[in-house]
Amino acid sequence: MKKYIILLMIYLLAVVSGFAQSNSSSSRIKGIYWSPKKDAKIEIYEKGGKYFGKTIWIATPGKDKNNPVETLRQRDLLGLNLLAGFTFNDEVYSGGEVYDPGNGKTYDCKMSLNGDQLKVRGYIGISLFGRTEYFQRIK
Repeated sequence: MKKYIILLMIYLLAVVSGFAQSNSSSSRIKGIYWSPKKDAKIEIYEKGGKYFGKTIWIATPGKDKNNPVETLRQRDLLGLNLLAGFTFNDEVYSGGEVYDPGNGKTYDCKMSLNGDQLKVRGYIGISLFGRTEYFQRIK
């Protein structure tokens, strides 16, 4: 009986340890990144177990004039969530969306982190039909 209790405790410790490592791996994405054109800084943060990215600096501040929703065209681009609703699974952040203020469109999106480079793939329907951009972490 003691042997089974010890084995159970070892198993539980391994599960909790694995969860903690997985959780810390997922938070590696948090930080500040340059946009692909280096005309904006995006902060990736976690809220409610999901990951988001908002603009915290813009070279040329302006309004969200290309938004298809007329009432949203007056909102500032600074502070705008461009990345929303990502969850972490097996080294990929998926299930989220990316908003392109240049054309006012929102796309399905997945992201992955390779060192200090964030690969962001926006697509319609399936990942095959999309575009990939790279965001560089600011140290």
